[in-house]
Amino acid sequence: MKSSSGFNMFLFLSLTFALLSLGSGQIMQAVFNDYYDSSATTQCLAEPGSPMYGGGVILNPEFIHGSSGWTVFGHGAIEVRTSYTNNRFMVAHNRKRPSDSFSQKVQLEKGMFYAFSAWVQVSQGSETVAVVFGTRDGEFVGGGSVVAEQGCWSLLKGGIAANSSSPVDVLFESKNTSTEIWVDNIALQPFSKKQWRNYQDESIEKVRKSIVRFQITYANKRGLGVGGANVLIKQIKPGFPFGCGMNFHILESADYQNWFASRFRYTTFTNAMKWYSTETKQGQENYTIADAMVRFAQGNDISIRGHNVFWDNQKYQPDWVKTLSPDDLRKAAEKRINSVVSRYAGELIAWDVVNENLHFSFFEDNLGENASSMYYSMAYELDPTPRMFLNEYNTIEYSGDEKASPGTTRRSSRRYFRTPGTRIYWQE
Repeated sequence: MKSSSGFNMFLFLSLTFALLSLGSGQIMQAVFNDYYDSSATTQCLAEPGSPMYGGGVILNPEFIHGSSGWTVFGHGAIEVRTSYTNNRFMVAHNRKRPSDSFSQKVQLEKGMFYAFSAWVQVSQGSETVAVVFGTRDGEFVGGGSVVAEQGCWSLLKGGIAANSSSPVDVLFESKNTSTEIWVDNIALQPFSKKQWRNYQDESIEKVRKSIVRFQITYANKRGLGVGGANVLIKQIKPGFPFGCGMNFHILESADYQNWFASRFRYTTFTNAMKWYSTETKQGQENYTIADAMVRFAQGNDISIRGHNVFWDNQKYQPDWVKTLSPDDLRKAAEKRINSVVSRYAGELIAWDVVNENLHFSFFEDNLGENASSMYYSMAYELDPTPRMFLNEYNTIEYSGDEKASPGTTRRSSRRYFRTPGTRIYWQE
């Protein structure tokens, strides 16, 4: 996502990047590192991990030299503390605003990608802590976040892509100003587009390709190999699961049908299975379009991901649903899930059971905080074959959205799938 300051910001889950930094009035040459460190953990650890890339362009990343290279950002106070294991870390306390913490100024170079990582902790409870890049024009660009906990260290990974050369302040923020922010082993490593491309190519070679050996034998001479045989190989079906969304227009065009069936083995319907499409008026269900699309997909060996049973956004409920009382909504929703899941039982590979329930909470607001958990359990009872998904947006492409950050997703999923009576469980 491009901001007005010329930076693209996104979460790096498996990316690469290279090179130069400016800090504390000195130009530092960063260590070249051609390989992005894709290692990560969702575990909260007793001790923080080592700084990736030796800290990259960050000065004093382990606080071995006290607070050298770091300054107070905003109000509040900072200090370096030492744990009982003799580990040093930075603490921001007496905070008045979310961005009150500590910062270090670095120079971003146009066209470079910067991978960020740090180990964070809070002094009480659990809070979302984000890394933020403050620009010289006063804008704050998020670069990733994590749900930090008291008593253990969580890994915050993220990054930023620079569309212009400019100095920025690397700092941390948390909305709960009563909690202290503890940070250790910070790293910011730059990579060039070429290095990132090389990393992608190497990953493709390792993950997507493999050596295949053929042994050609005579049909009537068991085990006797054929020498000098010419072999013609023609791919008739893609092995990689490649799919595309499908809308109702596919029922109107043979050309569209041929184009789609020749390319894709997986699909999800854009709107045809949604509640507002199948029951526009209460009590009048119509699956004509959805059924026809299912028949087309099955007739062309295309697997279907069901989308969706419910949508947690009030805006996208059938108009008649928006005015129901909680009791009537519960009855209507039970009828809906029994209808759609039972109708397509055994025909789908997956279901988006409750859509976008990290950003919205229509059913939770009306039926209680365990509404999503209840519907996942009901869908599983009706048809245990398909995988049950939590479908969301901004989970990877925009790390400034804390509602859908990896940490928030993990915490919410654990809550949904560990509620008593739920027969789907979140696995770490």
